[in-house]
Amino acid sequence: MKVIVVGGGWAGSGAAIAAKNAGAEVTVLERTDMLLGTGLVGGIMRNNGRFTATEEAIALGADEIFDAIDNHCRHKNINFPGHEHASLYDIATIEPAIKNLLQSKGIEVLTQARVKDVEMDGDKIVSVILTNDEKLSGDVFIDATGSAGPMNNCGKYGNGCAMCVLRCPTFGGRVSLAGKAGVTEKIGKKADGSYGAMSGSCKLFKESLDQSIVDTLNATGVAVIPIPEELRKGEGILATKACQQYALKEFAENIILLDTGHAKLMTPYYPLDMLHKVPGFENARFEDPYSGGVGNSMRYMALAPRDNALHVDGVSNLFCGGEKAGLLVGHTEAIITGTLAGYNAVRWAMGEDVLVLPTELAVGDAIAYVKEAMETEEGMGKKYTFSGSVYFNRMKELGLYTTDVSAIKARVEKTGLTGVFSGKI
Repeated sequence: MKVIVVGGGWAGSGAAIAAKNAGAEVTVLERTDMLLGTGLVGGIMRNNGRFTATEEAIALGADEIFDAIDNHCRHKNINFPGHEHASLYDIATIEPAIKNLLQSKGIEVLTQARVKDVEMDGDKIVSVILTNDEKLSGDVFIDATGSAGPMNNCGKYGNGCAMCVLRCPTFGGRVSLAGKAGVTEKIGKKADGSYGAMSGSCKLFKESLDQSIVDTLNATGVAVIPIPEELRKGEGILATKACQQYALKEFAENIILLDTGHAKLMTPYYPLDMLHKVPGFENARFEDPYSGGVGNSMRYMALAPRDNALHVDGVSNLFCGGEKAGLLVGHTEAIITGTLAGYNAVRWAMGEDVLVLPTELAVGDAIAYVKEAMETEEGMGKKYTFSGSVYFNRMKELGLYTTDVSAIKARVEKTGLTGVFSGKI
């Protein structure tokens, strides 16, 4: 059977591996010239409840992609305000590693392959049409196109195009596969009711920072620099963040940097003239987005209605993962939802019952909880992640959060799903 994954971010990569392991022929279509999308400038793994979710996924058989990430970390088991036992992968080496992993498994990876339309037969996608008019047919499709951009959304709901790593002016903006198939999608909201959410961090050239800051970053992975009170932006800007797990008081009162190769600045944007007044940042320069003094990309603009098997409502042969699957924030969350979508795409194509992960696992509970929350007005104004805010609190309340790997393995074994994502169906 042929599975076509549209979008080569973390969700699409996870979906491709799971579908290939399950026995399918897999093609990944990525509109830019690199995989991983926002993962090219991300880097935070295993912080807080993401440790639990990662180890659950590994026990479920999604070990290959997480092993690749672990092998490309610059720092492991670090703490920063509100977050413990984090790993930071190297944004310079991770993309080639993941691309090599996919290709070594026989997955076809096509870059600069932007989907512009679909051909339908009733409620079924027959083929996708690329911008060069090439048609690619498949048995089942996975929408991993994400929810960020395109440029008009960043202009309408954000501060304009900030020239982020998604590079819409070069490769064309995101095109939603579900939307092209006729699905009515949802738009996430901020707490104040306005649409979307701004990407929550920027990258600074390390070379533009004071050497003492660079030395601290290289040695420890984290640098916390107090902001003079008269230069503090206030906590209002933090409310715009997609990553609400980092919208803490400490992030308003300090510049918090993480070492992912560049210096990851944990704020959506920071006016450059203000940043230059902070000691140690007199020569600071943004790497991503290039206009990080003005704004950042807008996300959660196109969320597909789906069930807990990640089948998209209204299209018989379409599954989804990552931000397309709802208000889930983060690489770990994208990999896990993508993995389930890829696995279930093959089960569906084979006429088998699809898998719904049990709520006894954090990964299953999160998928179910977010679907339920998104059916309410209040729920659409929140973001959910294993690493903080609403869902991490729920993990702790339910006793799902633990860093005891043996206990996590036993939990998965009890569900009877150990290794389910690793073998053919």
